[in-house]
Amino acid sequence: MKLHDLKPADNANKNRKRRGRGGSSGLGTTSGRGHKGQKARSGGGVRPGFEGGQMPITRRLPKRGFNNSKFAKTVEIVNLSDIDIKYADGETVNRETLVEKRLIKGNKDLIKVLGEGDFSKKLTFDVDKVSGSAEEKIKKAGSELS
Repeated sequence: MKLHDLKPADNANKNRKRRGRGGSSGLGTTSGRGHKGQKARSGGGVRPGFEGGQMPITRRLPKRGFNNSKFAKTVEIVNLSDIDIKYADGETVNRETLVEKRLIKGNKDLIKVLGEGDFSKKLTFDVDKVSGSAEEKIKKAGSELS
């Protein structure tokens, strides 16, 4: 088989509908839009959720309950294996150094260290949260949490 022998599978490439190309095309004259009316016009149609002037369902249903999304804290996560690669002994792991070393973007509320991978460096951790397995590995390596 050579490059010039390659071709797509049968029915893999479907031709697009070519609207407004004469009566015999099946999509001539009105081009599938019907006769006149709002939806036949250029730019016509109604916004999503519009129910023809009837009271929309989003307004008919009562609003109940509490949603925490307004108050929830967003968390950036970092694995110990990534920290082990990017940091040298004696360094401090905090928001500034993590952003500097491109392990996080720094646009979320909290930073959490997870214990995935191997870890063997002596570092000082100044982060918001640490998982149980990460804490175990950090103490085992002789690093300190603050």
